[in-house]
Amino acid sequence: MLATPIAPIKSEVDYDAALVEIADLMDAEPDTPEGDRVDVLATLVEVYEARHWPIEPPEPIEAIRIRMEQRGLRPKDLEPYFGSRARASEVLNRKRALTLPMIRRLSRGLGIPAAILIRETRPESERKRSTRKPRANSKTASPDASKKRRAPQDV
Repeated sequence: MLATPIAPIKSEVDYDAALVEIADLMDAEPDTPEGDRVDVLATLVEVYEARHWPIEPPEPIEAIRIRMEQRGLRPKDLEPYFGSRARASEVLNRKRALTLPMIRRLSRGLGIPAAILIRETRPESERKRSTRKPRANSKTASPDASKKRRAPQDV
């Protein structure tokens, strides 16, 4: 017998209860009352997650790099989309903006939605700032802190 009627997920408590019930019913056969219940609960969980924890699409250059990784491509493989190896390097290193013809070729050739490629790219300084740890000020830094050097970052 099924526990409670299915209702919209309106709170974190409802969400957690739905996840527990889905886990309990994961072995349910399709096209049974239990299987149908799992389908409906999973749909409700998806909607709740999309509303409360939306996933932002990647920035254009990140999207290109993701697709390169997925397809095992190197920057030189992108020459047909950018016009030259040098231009591909400039775009991937954020020194040159994507042009409309590049966006069209990338969208057709790599299957990246044009809506993602036309998004504005955050400057390098903003992207790093959000992931960097705050620096210790000189009053709280250890005496050896001035001797430590940062290692060069790989590009």
